[in-house]
Parts: sequence; structure tokens; C-alpha cells
Amino acid sequence: MPATDFLGLECNDLSVTEVVEKLLARRRHARFAYLVTPNADHFARLKRQPELRQIYQAAWLRLLDSRALAHAAYFLRLPAPHVATGADITAALLDVLEPQEIAVIGLSPKLMKNLRVRYPDQRFAHHAPPQNLLGDDLAFRRARDFAVRTKARFTFIALGSPLQELLAYAIALQPGSTGIGLCIGAALEYQAGIARAPSWMQRGGLEWLHRLARDPGRLAIRYLVNDPPVLLALVVQKVRQTVFQSRLRQPPPPKPAAISGRDPYPPPPPAPLQRIPDAG
Repeated sequence: MPATDFLGLECNDLSVTEVVEKLLARRRHARFAYLVTPNADHFARLKRQPELRQIYQAAWLRLLDSRALAHAAYFLRLPAPHVATGADITAALLDVLEPQEIAVIGLSPKLMKNLRVRYPDQRFAHHAPPQNLLGDDLAFRRARDFAVRTKARFTFIALGSPLQELLAYAIALQPGSTGIGLCIGAALEYQAGIARAPSWMQRGGLEWLHRLARDPGRLAIRYLVNDPPVLLALVVQKVRQTVFQSRLRQPPPPKPAAISGRDPYPPPPPAPLQRIPDAG
């Protein structure tokens, strides 16, 4: 699969349509695999907690979920993969799925009810874990075992990062786990009736601003404090690339001129005259 190194993470260079095609083409009862959709918040966390990088590297698909970062990379003339957001993948996949059992981990009961109304032909198996899942080993194992036991072709893990990625990784380690896990954050909320940013804001990389306006208390630190250093990391990458390329373009030092004549070396200079001491 085509991939691009983006901020130190190999991201698959696939469009939303290509991602959905790959999801549908995978064998139904193949061993469990999962996809992750890193955005600026994920990259900032990977910088702070590099031990999480192996969780992302173990994913079957790693898809850039930030048009803001993609636009910044384009402005800086840095390579970037296609943007395939979790929200777009979720919407496109649910629209083409034939009736089947779909597992959902996360999402409130109210929004789960709305989701069932919107997709009446689908059989949703829902598990709503407690809020402090990372601090509750028993609850974490219950969420993991729910996915293993359900054996759904698709399991939507809607818990937010890094919890959803850690849970997907734990499911993948279990013997007998099958299907595909989609770590998609808040994507199912949009399918359940929560308003998403207007399309022009999505295209312009401003969806984060729409979310910030809706929930400033929860998202202000993330968007205004934690995420800007990721943009700075792109600038640093560009500076390093420019310096490296400029060094490559520097001409090699000139070769020393050859000495003509039979003897390639000039004769040594005459020794200085020494004074003969007086005899007397």
C-alpha cells in the first residue's frame, strides 16, 4: 500500500473511497486488525508519550485525519498523504454496508438510539464502558472481551484517543479475535444527529474551530495549547530539509593544480648561510 512518512509516522496514502474498498475487500473472518486516524492531537500525544507509537505502528491502516495539517504541509511544500477522516470513512462505510451485526464500543445510549433509527437494517451490538476505562482494569477487559465475543465484521471504537487505540491493540492480541476495529473518535456522533462543521469549514481545515466553538471548556487546551507545536514541528522539518538540500547543492572544493615539469616537486630552498666562528 502506498504510504508517506508524516511527522515520523508512516500514513497510508489512500482516499476515503479506497479505504472503504479495502475494508469491504478484507476477508470476513480474518484475524482482527484495526485502523487509526491520527490528527494533530494524536501527533502531539505521540511526541509526549513515544511509547504509544508502537500501538499506531501495529495498526493495519494509519490514515491522516487532519486537513489543517495537510494544508500546512502543502504550504510548506512537504509531502503529505491523502486526508481520510474517521468521520468521512464512517459515513461512507455505513452507507454501503449490507444488513449485518455491527459492534459499537462507546457512544451514549441516546445517540445509540438515534443511530439505530437512522440505520434500521443494521443490527447494532452496543457496549458503553465507564468513563475511567484506563483506570479500571476489569472494565477494560470487559470492553475487550465484548469485541472478541461479538465477532462482528466491523467494530467501531468511539472512545477518543489514546483509549480507543489501546483497546484496539488489546483486542488484536486476543486469540480468536476477528474483524476490523475502526478507531474513529466522535465520528459516530455525526451519524447519530450531532451537527458537523459546514462542508466549507471541513475543506478549509477549520473543522477544529467549529468543534472548539461548540465545546470550548473541553477542547480549548487541546486546540490552543497542545496542538500548535505540531505545526511548529512541520516548520522545523521544512527548515531541516532546506538546510540538507542546500548542502547537497554546494559545489565540491576545487582540486589542487598539478605541478608541471619532470620533477613533480619543487626543489627545496637553499639552506641559510652559517657564520664560521673565529679561530681566535
